[in-house]
Amino acid sequence: MSSKKSTPTQAFLYENKKSLNPITEEQQYVHDVYEKIAQHFSSTRYKPWPVVEEFFKELEIGSIGIDVGCGNGKYLDVNRNIYIIGADRSSNLIEISASRGFESLICDALKLPYRNECFDFVTSIAVIHHFTTPERRITAIKELFRIAKPGSKVLIYVWAMEQTESRRKFDENYQDVFVPWVIPADKNEKREEIVYKRYYHLFKKGELDELVLNTGLAKIIRSDYNKDNWYVIAIKK
Repeated sequence: MSSKKSTPTQAFLYENKKSLNPITEEQQYVHDVYEKIAQHFSSTRYKPWPVVEEFFKELEIGSIGIDVGCGNGKYLDVNRNIYIIGADRSSNLIEISASRGFESLICDALKLPYRNECFDFVTSIAVIHHFTTPERRITAIKELFRIAKPGSKVLIYVWAMEQTESRRKFDENYQDVFVPWVIPADKNEKREEIVYKRYYHLFKKGELDELVLNTGLAKIIRSDYNKDNWYVIAIKK
């Protein structure tokens, strides 16, 4: 086990490197990181957030949907009366999800391998904030609504600039930050503490709503703040 306490979580200022394009940046500071931390990350992801759990439990019996960015699949069995497919960019997280018996697929949230209007519901929990440009964020949101049936619900969660419950404190002048993931040192494994930097875009109040409405594909029925996140529940037009 860990030989000492991990370094307190803090945000590093994000510097946009002109030499890197968005694809390269996301590969380096999102995808590669989650591949490396998958096991440790999964061990911390086991308790469903109440609002998300409520969303799934209120769905009609027999509904079929997808959780885009499912991680280790922690939400895929919160309601046994519906069927949830898991999708994620991380092969290591999908391997964990699949090992738990869930239908899980490796795919890119910017180009989901599903036909138009095929799901009764769609969720995206803590994913959109990992895209490095406004254009890529709105493309990812459009994909969620593309695969949702007309009249179906879509739930989207993103990190908030306003952190009221966390020890993280962000400078409101900087919405793009690196947030460290710390794997503690371990004497038994002779391992030093490892710190990985993950890219996040911190959403201000109303920003997610604006992106969703700008798709022209949805009507927002609920928008609120929960556990240091902004979330939206919208109906596909």
